[in-house]
Amino acid sequence: MSRIAQRFAELARRGRKGLIPYIAAGDPTPELTVPLMRALAEAGADVIELGVPFSDPMADGPVIQRAAERAIRNGVGLKRTLALVAEFRRSDATTPVVLMGYANPIEHMGRAEFARAASAAGVDGVLVVDYPPEECEEFAQAMRAVQIDPIFLLAPTSTDDRIERVARVASGYLYYVSLKGVTGAGHLDVAAVGARIPVIKSRAQVPVGVGFGIRDAKSAQAIARIADAVVIGSRIIEEIESAPRERVVEAVRELVSGIRRAIDEVSPVKEAA
Repeated sequence: MSRIAQRFAELARRGRKGLIPYIAAGDPTPELTVPLMRALAEAGADVIELGVPFSDPMADGPVIQRAAERAIRNGVGLKRTLALVAEFRRSDATTPVVLMGYANPIEHMGRAEFARAASAAGVDGVLVVDYPPEECEEFAQAMRAVQIDPIFLLAPTSTDDRIERVARVASGYLYYVSLKGVTGAGHLDVAAVGARIPVIKSRAQVPVGVGFGIRDAKSAQAIARIADAVVIGSRIIEEIESAPRERVVEAVRELVSGIRRAIDEVSPVKEAA
C-alpha cells in the first residue's frame, strides 16, 4: 500500500477529511522549499503537492504562473525538485508528496529515468496535467511499478466515459477541478461540485480531492462536506508572495493551520483505533 493510500485509509478510520496544500518547488527560494514543506506537514497537511516549475503552465492562473517564473529564475527544474523531495525525506518519512506539473520536463528526462529518480527521491504520486489518461496507461503502469501513484484530473466537463477511463488508471486519489478555468479563480459553485462528486465516486475506487477556487476557511469547509479532501494552492502562494521573507514559513504555517481547523470543524477527529 502506498503512503497516499495509507494516509487516506487512516483519514477514513478517523472520520477525517484530507488537506492537500500546494506550493511550487523553488518559490520563493530553493532554500525555503523544504522548510515550507515541513511547515505544511506540521500544520496538518495530509499530502503535499509540490509544483515542478515549467515555463508554460497552461492550467494555472497568474498567481501560480508567477511562482513558476520565480522558481525558474532561481534555477529550479525537475532535477532540483527531486533533490528537494529527497532532502525533505531525510526528516519526514511519512507525509506523502505528489509532484504536480507538465509532461515536457518528464519527456526531456525520459520516462524510465524519471520513474527511477522519482522513486529514489521518495515521491509518492505524480499528477501530470497534460498526460491524458487515454494515452498514458503505460506511464501509469510504470509509476505503479515503482510504488508511485499516477493521479489524474477530472473537470466539470468530464463525460461519464472519461470518468470511467480515468478511474481505471488512477490510484492514490482523483483531483476534481471544481470549475471551468485556471487555478486561483474565485467562482466556486459548491452545489455544482456536490452534484458531480457522487457520480465520480460511483465509478472510482479511490478518494476524490477537490481544488481550484478554494480561497479560505469557508470555502474549504464547504468542500470538506462533500469531498474526501480539500486542495488549496493559489491562496498559499499569495501568502508566500506577500509575507516578509523572514516570516514566510511561519505565515504559511498559520494560514494552513487555520484551514486545517476549519476542515476539522466539519469532520471532528476521532481517536485512532
